[in-house]
Formats: sequence, C-alpha cells, structure tokens
Amino acid sequence: MNAIHLKKGFSPRIAGTPGRRLQKLEKPRHVGMVPKQIPFIKPRLLVKEGDAVRIGTPLFEDKRNPRIRFLSPGGGTVTRIAFGPRRVIEAVVITLDDEEFSESFDKPATDQLATASRAEWVELLLAGGMWPFLRSLPFMDLADPDFIPPAIIVRLGDDEPFAPDPVVYLEGREDDFSSGMDLLGRLCERVILNLTGDDSLKSQLSGQMEMRCFSGPYPSGNPAVQLYRTKKGADENRAWFIDGQAVILLGQFLRTGRYPLERIVTVGGSLAPEAGHLLARAGVPLRMLAGGGPLKKTAARYIVGGFFTGFSGSEDSYLSFYQNALNLIDDGDREEPFAFIRPGADKPSYSTAFLSALRKKPFPMDCSQHGEQRACVNCGTCARICPVDILPQFTMKCLVADEVEEALAHGLLDCAECGLCTYACPSKIELCEVLRSAKAQYYKEIA
Repeated sequence: MNAIHLKKGFSPRIAGTPGRRLQKLEKPRHVGMVPKQIPFIKPRLLVKEGDAVRIGTPLFEDKRNPRIRFLSPGGGTVTRIAFGPRRVIEAVVITLDDEEFSESFDKPATDQLATASRAEWVELLLAGGMWPFLRSLPFMDLADPDFIPPAIIVRLGDDEPFAPDPVVYLEGREDDFSSGMDLLGRLCERVILNLTGDDSLKSQLSGQMEMRCFSGPYPSGNPAVQLYRTKKGADENRAWFIDGQAVILLGQFLRTGRYPLERIVTVGGSLAPEAGHLLARAGVPLRMLAGGGPLKKTAARYIVGGFFTGFSGSEDSYLSFYQNALNLIDDGDREEPFAFIRPGADKPSYSTAFLSALRKKPFPMDCSQHGEQRACVNCGTCARICPVDILPQFTMKCLVADEVEEALAHGLLDCAECGLCTYACPSKIELCEVLRSAKAQYYKEIA
C-alpha cells in the first residue's frame, strides 16, 4: 500500500456538511436523463414522446459510437423530451408506472465467469448500459471499448464538498464492490484502488488489488491529480477511471442481470433543509432532493455535483448521470454596501487579507464573486494552489494569444479541472473554464 500526501491545494471550510445517517427517499412520480451534462457526447434519440419504456430500455446513444447507450432509469412512459438552443437535448422525462417492468440482460453463468473473454465482458457492459461509467483521462470522455488502457483507477472517496462518503455507500455492499473490482480486472491487467478520506477503510479493503491512500487538501481525491502524482511515464496518460459507487453498481448488475437504479446521494450546503445522505433513484428530480417544499431563501443556487466542479441546476431539473450530490447555497447576487471598508470577518477566501482567515468555524458559502473580473496581475496565486504544477495564468494567456503549442508545453493536458484556480484568483478570471474549453476544443480537433 502506497501513501501519498499532497501539499498543494486548498480545502475551504463550508457550512452544511452532510451527516453519515442514510435516509431513503420515496419513489418519485417521474425521473429524467440529462444528456447535455455528459461531456463530449453527441446523443441520438432512440425513443419519442409517448413511447412506453422499461427499466433498462435504451433512451439515446452516442453518435460517435452507437454501441454506447444510455438506459432508462424507470419504467413508464416518455412524457417529455426537452430541447434547448440548436436542438440540444436537455432532458428526457419518464413518468413512472405504479408497477414497473425491467429489461433483463444475459450474464455469464457462475461457472463461466472465469473463462469469459474480455470481448464478452465489454459487450455485456455495453448492452447493460454500464459502460458509460468508465471514462478516460486526460479529457474525461467516455472510454473507448476497443482500447485496452494502461490502468483503471478506482476512485474511492471524493474530497470535493460535499460528495458521498464511501463509508456510507460501501456499508453492506462490500460483496458487490468486490465483484465490480473483479470485473474491472477482466478489462485491464492493472486496476488501482485510490482511497481518499476515512482511514478505517484501509483495513477493510486491504485484500483488494493495488491500493494507494491519498491525503492532503482538496483535490487529493481527483483522479487526474492522483494520476499526475503517481504516473511513471507518458504511456499512463490514457488511463481510465471510475467512481467507487459505480463499481458497486457494476457488481450489482453482475449479480442481478438488471440495470441498477439506486444511488446514494448527498444533499449539503447552508440552505439544505436537512444535510445528509439519501438513498435515491437515478434521475431523481432535484426538487425531491431539496425536500420537496420551498427553500428558506428563494435566491438559492442548486449546484449539481461538487462546489468546484458541479453545474447550476434548478428545482425542475434532474440528477445527472455522473453527479451524486446536490449543494444548496445562497445565490449571493446582490450589492454589498461599503464592502471596500469592511474587514471581511465573514468572507470565505483563499487569501489571508481578510479577518476570516482567523475564523475556525465553517462559512455559509454563497456564489458571489465579491468583485468584477479584472486583468491578470501575475500574482502567482493560481500557480501556488495548482495541484498539478501547471502555470494557469501563463497557460490562459497563451490560449488567448492562440498559442496552443505553448499552452500544451505549460501542461494544459495535465489540468485536472478542479476549479481551485478560479476560486483563488483575485482578479476573478474564470481560469478553469478557459482551460477546460481549450482542452475540449483540442480533443475535438485530434479525435
């Protein structure tokens, strides 16, 4: 077991940490799939409004590789397909029947598990809708079924506020997790278990495959950061990664032969009615996760995913495919009188210029930038905080000047898209968004 401690990064103190108590959410009346939040995918619909679907019926496929399909998280009727600008598919909504039926998938018999070929496992995962849980670095696109990666990284524990705790989602599901790990071992010779967070899991998982324990500030749980800190050559850059909870779903799928629906989701943030872990359903409406009723403040921001890497949603949208967290915080879009003379005792910041640096209690975070975007002053804050040792400010300037080769030389592809540079930038520059967009554009050009 290797122990790696990260020195660079930053873990802000944010109020609204979810407790470990797990509550079960009641069955929703409808669920939804949100294709536009799946990176790089070009969805092609396989259903239309009014179609009856079962649990596991394909809803859409990726035009780039039609073998990769996304399945229905419920049995019922497709009641709405929402389109955005340029006919982008924003959501596929399914109204659930009282009695839902499920598709079944032919899995290998128990005595055939050890002899099934890699190609058979790949076809089973593709047919069962489980393949999209595997993504490839450095672009975080869907994994290519025809490519054998140098390694598969299993991320057990995400230190971004507030991701599900592996202690909660592993409890009672250890067998499914072991089955999922075995399945991954049939896709690739090297499977690495990267553990972040609770040390009590070390002894529990010590019998697993190659294991590494990461500690330190956020983003020590980011798979791109973990790869950057451990890789020994450029041939490892195209490793795949998968979340620990998805490994459990792989094991459950292998045990039942049916598309798994349950997800353990966290609801946190200072405006969360009750911060905690919820046993919910894939594609659950955000309104239900937020308690179903009106929030204390109407200007609440629904952040689907982590604070730094999630995206804004609304109470009428749905939990997306890769996100297992909902954070509710103040939108903060209002004037702050005489802010320039206040000592900032209640202002969370990476900078130590405010009195808040002396505060030990968590802060009720909001979305306000507390200032407008200004020119880069080369302060070096983003370089000091960057966990993968790139120079975000110089990389950004290279991209603005259309010097892509120089940006690559600065380490653009190593960017973990953790969002810390944007948070810490005193000039309020959206550095992470610039780097992420440039990576995506470069990927589309070389693909």
